[in-house]
Amino acid sequence: MSLDANPPADCPHCLKAPALCVCDLVTPFDNSVELLILQHPQEQDRLLGSARLAARHFKKEHFKIGLSWPSLSKVLGREADPKRWAILYLGSLKAEALGPGRDIVVVTGKGAPLPDQDAALRDIEGIILLDGTWSQAKAMWWRNPWMLKCRRVLLARERPSRYGKLRREPRRDGLSTLEAAAMLMARLEGNPKIEAALNTNFAKMLERYRAAYGTKTIGGVANHG
Repeated sequence: MSLDANPPADCPHCLKAPALCVCDLVTPFDNSVELLILQHPQEQDRLLGSARLAARHFKKEHFKIGLSWPSLSKVLGREADPKRWAILYLGSLKAEALGPGRDIVVVTGKGAPLPDQDAALRDIEGIILLDGTWSQAKAMWWRNPWMLKCRRVLLARERPSRYGKLRREPRRDGLSTLEAAAMLMARLEGNPKIEAALNTNFAKMLERYRAAYGTKTIGGVANHG
């Protein structure tokens, strides 16, 4: 039997092979809080990467590849106040920092929770996620001083990432970029359907990956998964 000389092209949206693409399952949400995903240039895991799939779920989204930008306005291509935006910080969240029923906390530069969490979350106009390994995400953090002006949010997650053993992670609380986006956007938009939809499609993508490639662990650890 001869090999197909013209294999199906990768999806132009998620850049995945047809066997892994789940874009046909995605119906973008009409979000009011914008999502900005900044991907490190060396984060090129097209098999298991989730950042592009996460962005596909929202109408107001920005996906950029690079190491540094002069300002948030330059990233977005319009005027924007970084103080009204939040970034998923690379620190850890202590259990005592959580209030009843909370899994997202806005913290100060020193990691202390802000006193009025509801007000801090309510005023956020956009959320920034750094996509890459932990070292890549740290490099992006230090190369972009304007990020220090953004509010810092931390996540508390009871269950591990859906990646399971498919990707090695440096921390047990590590999440994929998609899972982090699902939690944050669902809470900020007040719409639990967002988290359900993103996680369902992510699980479907991982199911197709296992069917095509098995369960072998690969390298390249994402920052929040």
